[in-house]
Amino acid sequence: MPRQGLTSARVSDAAAELADSVGLPRLTVAAVARHFGVSDAALYVHVRSRDALIEQVAVRAAAGFADALAIAVAGRAGHQALVGFADAWRAFAVTHPGQYAATQLPLPAEVGTSSTGHLRLIELSYAMLRGYGLDEPALTDALRFVRSTLHGFVSLESADGFGHPRAVDASWHSILDAVHTTVSNWPTGTREQQ
Repeated sequence: MPRQGLTSARVSDAAAELADSVGLPRLTVAAVARHFGVSDAALYVHVRSRDALIEQVAVRAAAGFADALAIAVAGRAGHQALVGFADAWRAFAVTHPGQYAATQLPLPAEVGTSSTGHLRLIELSYAMLRGYGLDEPALTDALRFVRSTLHGFVSLESADGFGHPRAVDASWHSILDAVHTTVSNWPTGTREQQ
């Protein structure tokens, strides 16, 4: 029987908070159980395994991440949309490192295709780049470039990987200008695989 007041939503919320505070690799069912002061067995009523717990965090985080991106790009196009999108991406990754890490994990097909947050992340990403007038396959190629750039930057920043004394924010803004220039001049021809 479920413990009074302990729900799947509360378990998911606590797991997301713990992922941010202790890191996603250290998130376990036992850690969440300790958070609530219950036995591991009491938690298994709400989550069947650590993998399922991580999936819950990923789905919850994707919804919050998508909400932040949607607000950041609303009413904007081109360079303004790109900067808003990128700034919201960075802010989410820095503020919610464990949840951000969860959004980057591959999910089982049945989980990923039913996660509205993940679907919105994809839609928002493509919509932001459509303001640059790109069509397929250039649109997907450009999106992979933008995503790789943003993810690489926030991953290095989170790991204190920038040791140079230049201000990280200054580099960030220069990089976003470079991304804008690159996407604005994206090659339209397709290269066949050899």
